[in-house]
Amino acid sequence: MTAFQLDPRLAADTEPLLDLPLSSLLLMRDGNYPWLILVPRRAGAVEILDLPAADRAQLWAEIERVAEALRAETGADKLNVAALGNVVAQLHVHVIARFRTDAAWPAPVWGKVPAIPLDAARTAALVTGLKARLGAV
Repeated sequence: MTAFQLDPRLAADTEPLLDLPLSSLLLMRDGNYPWLILVPRRAGAVEILDLPAADRAQLWAEIERVAEALRAETGADKLNVAALGNVVAQLHVHVIARFRTDAAWPAPVWGKVPAIPLDAARTAALVTGLKARLGAV
């Protein structure tokens, strides 16, 4: 059996935040949006349906927890939740806080505008708040 390894592209594009029971929670390095990614630590998983039923239920519970924390922390107008894998096949779920004033609104975030660096102070506050809401402080 192959051990779980984070896809190199996800590793390059994100900062690790914390480990949930099933998933690694990552912060996307794009200052345009508060953007989180959950990656179930299951080797070879490409689709949600590749997970056993118990893991699918756990993933959904983690998506809900993370989405609720992100909405509460940011006051987002809308949350985008998506499990796309056209570029990175490894199973991962995006949870993105969207605002009517953001750079891509109302379009999807992918390829709309170039990524910008994270603002250190805003990111630190977001991470601290998320960790507190997720019980990881």
